[in-house]
Amino acid sequence: MDLFDHKPELEKRSGSDLPYKLPETEATVGLDNTKLLGSVSGFRHAGDCGLYMSDLLPHTAKHADDLCVLRAVHAGSPNHPVAIRQLHTGNLFDVVPSMGSWLSYGLGTENQQLPSYITILPQEGERNYSSAFLAAIHQGTAIQSVGSSPNKAPIRHLTDRSVSEDVQRRRIDLIQQMNRRQLERLETDQQMEGVIESFELAFKMQAETPKLVDFAEESKETQALYGIGEKQTDTFGRQCLLARRLSEAGVRFIQVSLGGWDHHNKISTGLPDRCAVSDKPVAGLLADLKTRGLLDDTLVLWGGEFGRTPHAQFGDGREHNHHGFTMWMAGGGVKGGITHGATDDFGYYGVEGQVHINDLHATMLHLMGLDHERLTFKHHGRPFRLTDVAGNVVKEILA
Repeated sequence: MDLFDHKPELEKRSGSDLPYKLPETEATVGLDNTKLLGSVSGFRHAGDCGLYMSDLLPHTAKHADDLCVLRAVHAGSPNHPVAIRQLHTGNLFDVVPSMGSWLSYGLGTENQQLPSYITILPQEGERNYSSAFLAAIHQGTAIQSVGSSPNKAPIRHLTDRSVSEDVQRRRIDLIQQMNRRQLERLETDQQMEGVIESFELAFKMQAETPKLVDFAEESKETQALYGIGEKQTDTFGRQCLLARRLSEAGVRFIQVSLGGWDHHNKISTGLPDRCAVSDKPVAGLLADLKTRGLLDDTLVLWGGEFGRTPHAQFGDGREHNHHGFTMWMAGGGVKGGITHGATDDFGYYGVEGQVHINDLHATMLHLMGLDHERLTFKHHGRPFRLTDVAGNVVKEILA
């Protein structure tokens, strides 16, 4: 209701008592005598499609005709850790592979020198980009720094300056020889196979990764497109430019994270700040992908683990809302310039075209050429999959 889902009735009745009951099973901290809270930003039509969206996102608005806006996404929990786990893995509680790991497992890699799954400045724990019971080669590789300092390694433990490359190679060869002997004795051991592959990949990455995180080859115009060099957008701009470089280099799945959206109070200043930090870099990524002909087969997903309530928390903020919230997709085989689904007059509950997180994952796998019901792995005596026993492809948004 602040960015992509304008609610005139909410605007009209802002400050009034709630026309709906709060769920009895959810926390009500800071919601005593809560009132409706209208949008903290203005709205305007964007693109030929006329997408009505917040004026806090002027750069993203230029790409309105490429956006497929999902207005009734819903998740299984209003609590951060659990909801974030579901967004990443499709599961609320169990230790299972992450979305990127499943894609790596299903598609393999296009570049033998790089991981097939990379997460840039991850905000949460390793469990959210873990390969769990899949081979270790499918785990997300975390990039911990996107700064311009040559002395700060982008990936921890990537290099060992205490010995030469030749010694490292001989050391790895010795370890791999023992690993392969063990594998011959066992005949089959997927974990051991994954370890062997991971060791080889780690060695190869020492040469390839430093080139990718060095933006010296990028023109000033390209860096400016992402807001690199500007105080507000420099770090996130670097993340988004790195995402494009990794995608272009053949990395299958790249995740870019930005925290600070949890506006339980002072949303009128907090939300504009996050938009100012992210708007130009995100728009730069879309423009850069499109210019290079990469957007057609690169799926971009923008969103978080849940949305916010139409009613106020602590007077000037919003509480978590997992009943109906917005995400958008672009490229990768989705229709551009459309909206799908709707929430009620106030933006609290999804009322039509609802898309559960399992449906989102099923659709993403479908767009990447994978059947979510057939992409399985047997573990603990039964087949597991990203969507568990749920999920439907949202066919209405497919181009």
